[in-house]
Amino acid sequence: MAEEHRCEAPEGHRLCANNCGFLGSPATMNLCSKCYGDIRLKEQEEASTKSTIETALSSAASSVASAAAIASPPPSTSSPSTAAVESIKSLPPPMELTEVASSSVAAPPVQPNRCASCRKRVGLMGFKCRCGVTFCGAHRYPERHACSFDFKTVGREEIARANPVIRAEKLQRI
Repeated sequence: MAEEHRCEAPEGHRLCANNCGFLGSPATMNLCSKCYGDIRLKEQEEASTKSTIETALSSAASSVASAAAIASPPPSTSSPSTAAVESIKSLPPPMELTEVASSSVAAPPVQPNRCASCRKRVGLMGFKCRCGVTFCGAHRYPERHACSFDFKTVGREEIARANPVIRAEKLQRI
């Protein structure tokens, strides 16, 4: 009899509704924390995609409706529902979900992987100079690649910033 109780889940705990093998709780719709998080994430993505599409459609509909109102006066014989149907038909087709996702993701900037002087491939070991160009180990020094960066002016500005001029008040003699 004791062996029978060992296999059962404790009171108040049930296995996950997705049958993943973990325990779920009533607070998370009888799902484990991972499955519940996955479902919540999917719901949030669907909601954001839906709101994006709705705003795009509403802005396109308002721009088409305002353009139609400016271009020609509305006919007095047609009903408002007919005008709405005609304006919806003239809308451009909605973008696919893959187009929305691909347009929102921007490509990271590409780092040059060749030396600017000798065009030698540097890969990850390239040295980026203060002039903003990547060089190999032989051309990394400013005098080796005719650097256009003004080190002297920058050094003077740093020294001036680090050592401000302090002037004391003039002492009066007694």
